[in-house]
This record gives sequence, structure tokens and C-alpha cells, in this order.
Amino acid sequence: MTCRKTYIREVARQLSGFLATGNAEDLIACLVAESNLPGPRANRDLAAAFADAVREYAAADENDCRALWSLCTELACVSPEDAPAGDPHEFLPLCGVLGIAAIGAVAPAFTGMALAQLQDASLDPRRRVREAVALGVCDLLVARQEETVAGLEGWVESGSWLPMRAAAAGIAESDLQAEPELAEAALRLHRKILIRVYTAGERQSEAFVALRKALGYTLGRVVAALPGIGFEYLRQLAALDDQDVRWIVRENLERDALRQQYPETVRHIRANLA
Repeated sequence: MTCRKTYIREVARQLSGFLATGNAEDLIACLVAESNLPGPRANRDLAAAFADAVREYAAADENDCRALWSLCTELACVSPEDAPAGDPHEFLPLCGVLGIAAIGAVAPAFTGMALAQLQDASLDPRRRVREAVALGVCDLLVARQEETVAGLEGWVESGSWLPMRAAAAGIAESDLQAEPELAEAALRLHRKILIRVYTAGERQSEAFVALRKALGYTLGRVVAALPGIGFEYLRQLAALDDQDVRWIVRENLERDALRQQYPETVRHIRANLA
């Protein structure tokens, strides 16, 4: 039995206890103890198992779904003061975010609320929590693509850098090669984000830097799925007199997915950046 399956079985047992009693203490203690924090990586298998178990229970029973929603939103709201970055308790909001997305994916009545909760969580100062938001976006895109894409466009329109980062990272992690419509939506989303980057006056904040760093790989994944219009867009960006935009183009051209499959096209665009 794989590690993830073992965790799913244990989390399912803990969730059954919570749903029977309303007491989440044992579940929380389990998540904290097995978090792998402090350390370089949180326990991704356990976090994924938590989301899988929440998804299964939420899909099976409406009352359980509501109880799990309350649990996950409570976990997601554990503050940086109570669970600073690197503390074992940071694992709780990470799991809460993934659980919220899992519920939104299987329960249409919760999809809109899940997107709103994830947008709030994308502003969290803790990197691991923000990464969980991107994974949650992927989960929602698989099951509720149209509503999720519309929600992500709203994140971009908010004008806040970190929700834009989460939107770009989440949609780029999806299987764009297999979903042409989603790839087109991803390109459209990146166009809107990069317009805001190009017209930005304030570029020194940590939030802007985090967005720029993410765009340094997400755009390339979109281009790999739509090489025709994608490379034409990269050419347009490369022609702009903007150091941040040109840095984003240069970073994406260094990615193997583009450099190895389209060497001539990449060399041509890189020459324009020199």
C-alpha cells in the first residue's frame, strides 16, 4: 500500500470520528504531528490524502459536506500569528485550503464560495499556503472549469498581485495539452495579467516580485500548449521596452519544454531580446 493510500485510510478514520462527534482534536493532532514541519517540505502525501478524503465524504452526504466545509474554512483561517511559516501548525491552513477546493469541486453549491475563500488565501504571507491555493485552483478547474475560469478572471480584475499569481500558477499546472479550450483561457488570463504588469508603476513589493517569478515559468507552459499563437505573443512581448516583461520572456525561453521542442523559434526570439 502506498504512503498516500495509508494516509487516506488514516485521515478517513479521523474524519469519521469528527463527523460522528463534531470534535476535530484528534484529526488536528494527527495533521500537525505528521506535517513534516519544520523542514524543507510539508507532507504533500498527507495533504493530498486529506483533500481526497474530504472530497469523498463531501460527495457522499450533504450534511457531512456542510460539516466538512465548516471544518476546512476554520483550518484555512488559522492565522500566521498562530501558525507561522515553518511551524507544524502551518500545515492546518494548507490542508484547509485543499479541502475547500475539494468540496467546491464536488458540490456545485460551494464552488463560488470556494473560489472566494481561495482568493482570500492567495493573499496569505505564508508561501506554502499560497502554493496550496494554486493546487486548489487545479482541482476546481478539473471539475468546474467554466465557473473557475470566470472566477480567476475576477482575481485578475481585482488588481492584486498575489491573486494574479495564484491564478496563473493554478491554471498553468492544469493539463493544458489535453484541453485546448482551457489552454486558450490560460493564454487569455496571462494576457490580462501581463497588461497589468506592463502598466504597473509599483514593482518593488514582495507581491509583485512573486508574481513576476511565477510568470517566468507559467507563460511557457501555456505557450507549449498553444505554440502557434503562443510564440507570436512571446514575440510581441519581446518587442516591448520593459525590463520585467522581457525578463519573463527570457525565463520562459530557457525552459526545456520550449527550448528542446522549438529550438529555432526560441533562438529567433532570444536574438530579439539581446
